[in-house]
Amino acid sequence: MNNGKEKTHLREFMAWAGEKGWDIMSKSGSQSHLNSSITSRYKGLPDEYLEFLNVVEKCVAPDEQTWFICEAEFNNSTETAFQWNEFEMLSLEAAEGDSIWQSEITAWWDHHLPIVMSVEDGYSFYAIDLTTDSGAIVRGCEPEFEEVEKVSDSFGEFLAWMMSNSD
Repeated sequence: MNNGKEKTHLREFMAWAGEKGWDIMSKSGSQSHLNSSITSRYKGLPDEYLEFLNVVEKCVAPDEQTWFICEAEFNNSTETAFQWNEFEMLSLEAAEGDSIWQSEITAWWDHHLPIVMSVEDGYSFYAIDLTTDSGAIVRGCEPEFEEVEKVSDSFGEFLAWMMSNSD
């Protein structure tokens, strides 16, 4: 992976988000400290996404209906209406009483780290698919959160895709 290209995508995205009215806040430090429950569950996170977490403290769309899940959300150290794994929890609740289905749901989420959540036009999310070498980004929505479609091959491409698909 070209680290310089990834940083360019991140810088471009941050500038774009600011221009589009997103509430984007840079971190004061340059090192993320993810909760061990995240780092032990999700192995092999792409460097470009870890760089995003190192740099971005908060990133919320102007209508506040779409937001990136940042370090504070992963560490459960912020007041939010949704937990970072809210849609996994909803799926597990729907499968209550069916331990096999619950195991399948948990196994699926073990390989899909949610990175963006949205409540615009229903519940949806974007996640890093850790079953691919490149860390492709997939989109899922209610009612079957685990039925996803690929939107980009990498996190950097996802940021570029977001910028190109804006109003």
